[in-house]
Amino acid sequence: MSTGAGDEVEVVATERPDAYLVRVGGRDQSLVDLADPHHLAFDYVRRIADVVDDHAVPGEPLRVLHVGGAGLTLPRYVHATRPGSWQVVLEPDAALTERVREELPLPRRSGIRVRAQDGRTGLAGVRDDAVDLVVVDAFVDGEVPGDLVTLEAVAEVARVLAPGGLLLANLSDRAPFPLARDLVAALREHLPHVLVSAEPATLRARRAGNLLVVAGAAGVPRAALAARARSAGAPYRVLDDVAVASSFGGGRVRRDPGGGPGGS
Repeated sequence: MSTGAGDEVEVVATERPDAYLVRVGGRDQSLVDLADPHHLAFDYVRRIADVVDDHAVPGEPLRVLHVGGAGLTLPRYVHATRPGSWQVVLEPDAALTERVREELPLPRRSGIRVRAQDGRTGLAGVRDDAVDLVVVDAFVDGEVPGDLVTLEAVAEVARVLAPGGLLLANLSDRAPFPLARDLVAALREHLPHVLVSAEPATLRARRAGNLLVVAGAAGVPRAALAARARSAGAPYRVLDDVAVASSFGGGRVRRDPGGGPGGS
């Protein structure tokens, strides 16, 4: 998860041995369990991991591009569950990465590479059809960077995804979900198969929360994720095509500045 430049970074011990909370600018960003990388404390991270677990053949290596890094919790999980995976993390906050590497070191020979680049700069440097999953979990001062939810950003993600690849985008939003609606609208052209998962209280407009948008050119694992959702420790809902169109339709396609009609 990206952060605001210059924000104070704290690494705080928890009651769980060898587990540490990474806090940036007063906001909890990651929970890193050095003894057990399978332990994912944040519910939305567990939902992302459910998609990772279901993709392709379980246990086989994947090529994963992470936009946003923070404590590198998810890359550590992928390394533990799919050894040999190719993973690149785009995290522009070099000071945060240095602190995490120093106090919460990565496993030896993890293969996780961190580049001090923002998402769009890093995406532009990735070749076509190069990755299986693009995980967008990037925030600056609590907000998803606007240049990651435009039509041009979606086109870049679609370009780097291999056939069958998926975009996983973690959004912080609340009803009536303006950000999620706009992203869903932008996805329709390049990654038209879309599902959304969230906690029931968020979908019922009781509170803001994390929406996970999963999109692909060929399809999304809706049935498999719905089954996982029903048995999850923190149950969540997986919306089908009709529910996504009903709850997240009507968005405005955002464009890069100068990107054409509707550009911001």
